[in-house]
Amino acid sequence: MADTDQERRDKVKQMVKDARISMLTTMTADGKHVSRPMALQEVEFDGDLWFFTYSDSDLVEQIAVHPQVNVSFSDQKQNNWISIAGHAERTDDPAKAKELWNPVLKAWFPEGLETPTLTLVKVHAESAEYWEAAHSSKVVTLLGYAKAAVTGKTPDAGENETVRL
Repeated sequence: MADTDQERRDKVKQMVKDARISMLTTMTADGKHVSRPMALQEVEFDGDLWFFTYSDSDLVEQIAVHPQVNVSFSDQKQNNWISIAGHAERTDDPAKAKELWNPVLKAWFPEGLETPTLTLVKVHAESAEYWEAAHSSKVVTLLGYAKAAVTGKTPDAGENETVRL
């Protein structure tokens, strides 16, 4: 169990790095939530998250109106879940884009860094909540749930913390 705020922030950072793929949730102009899968490009020390997208995307339009977002991660291998709340902004920074660029991104941006509408979205994380399974084995976790159902006792679901970033 992480004891200090810094240890909790470090734990969130590591869990996010391990998960890599997220669901980024924004709000439409009429107040509906929309989520889309996004590949994380970098986790900065302070918890901010970077994503590539198109400048004419719904994502960019939505954060211009409602910058508050949620980014959730699920690491199936470790049975960990992370939810990060913050505000997002579009950032046109060619130097940062070059720093973050990965050749795998050509699958979504065929022209690479030369893509005319390529932009970055930076999520300034404000808080995170994580759930870390007590056991990394799914079998052990499921057996614990089964035991709890039979005994009527709450299962050991692992560690759950809220972290200010």
